[in-house]
Amino acid sequence: MSERKFQIVADENIPGLDAWFGDLGEITRVPGRGLAREQLAQADILLVRSVTEVNEALLANTPVRFVGSCTIGIDHLDTGWLEQQGIAWSAAPGCNANSVVEYVFCALAALNVDWRERRFGIVGCGNVGGLLQRRLHQLEIPAAVYDPWLPDNPDAADLSTVLQQDVVCLHAPLVKNGPYPSFHMIGEEELVRLKPGAVLISAGRGAVIDNAALGRVITQRPDLTVVLDVWEHEPDIDVQLLPQVALGSPHIAGYSHDGKLAGTRMIRHALDTALELPAAGSSSDKGTTGDQTALSTVESGFSAIRDLLLKMYDPRDDDQRLRSAAKQSARMSESFDLLRKRYPKRLEFSHFRVEAPQLDVDIRNQLAILGLK
Repeated sequence: MSERKFQIVADENIPGLDAWFGDLGEITRVPGRGLAREQLAQADILLVRSVTEVNEALLANTPVRFVGSCTIGIDHLDTGWLEQQGIAWSAAPGCNANSVVEYVFCALAALNVDWRERRFGIVGCGNVGGLLQRRLHQLEIPAAVYDPWLPDNPDAADLSTVLQQDVVCLHAPLVKNGPYPSFHMIGEEELVRLKPGAVLISAGRGAVIDNAALGRVITQRPDLTVVLDVWEHEPDIDVQLLPQVALGSPHIAGYSHDGKLAGTRMIRHALDTALELPAAGSSSDKGTTGDQTALSTVESGFSAIRDLLLKMYDPRDDDQRLRSAAKQSARMSESFDLLRKRYPKRLEFSHFRVEAPQLDVDIRNQLAILGLK
């Protein structure tokens, strides 16, 4: 246990705070999106998620010495300014990659799309896209990858080729400057080039797709099936676009309990290094669930896979909650954040085991690759 005590201000939606940071001092929980500089007047450590813009306007003249974002992206952090001020910072790249990949497969299951018969296109091959690519390789499913930062990727292809695949998955970070900006990378010109009958899944950053263009193209292309977990202008999303997509969710693809705890754990270890503190325990039992839940199915083939995946996580439930909120709420932004704040505990596939002796070896192997026991 650390002998030094710190004042910690943390987003109220970060799980495992007491388990991973309680030994360091007092934790003040705040709504992440409305965080103000006045709330940091005594803070040594700031812990956020992607909804908090961390920059000079927020941190100037505060005693904050470390900023940790318990999420994979850093587009909400002004890292240049932080480094100029000598404020240590860290994000948690890859913490929720498995959660997002599982979201992709469950979304396809909910749409009754047998991915074993499809070719995939992946835009952005970092932690999430890379894990999806590896899983597809294990399943012996063809993939084409567009990531200009990884020209030596074995599946590297240009964007036009990737957009011609049966299932196109967007996992690029949001980059507005530099040689390869991703802001509105997928505009009307790119959308109209999608293959007839294609499935488009966006689970990276909302503004990678021009949402206004997407609405126009969907109107013209009823053959397209679109899954949106991320949206432009979150949390004030375009409620007119929601009825046009097959599945919508409030930016929760990476919201598995495991993924969120992994982010908390990674930031604690980064904090220990940055502030030269004694290393926190590396045990994985802080806030986790060790038991496994048994699942069974009477189905066979892809129907069995679909049945089992939707028993673990059915994205249609998130879709229904989002559509209900859009109809009932006068302020979608508040409802969007509330859905994230009250998100039910979702465990990853590794917490489940299959008890279905009738399943053939191929199906068992495919389930094992997806993460079930």
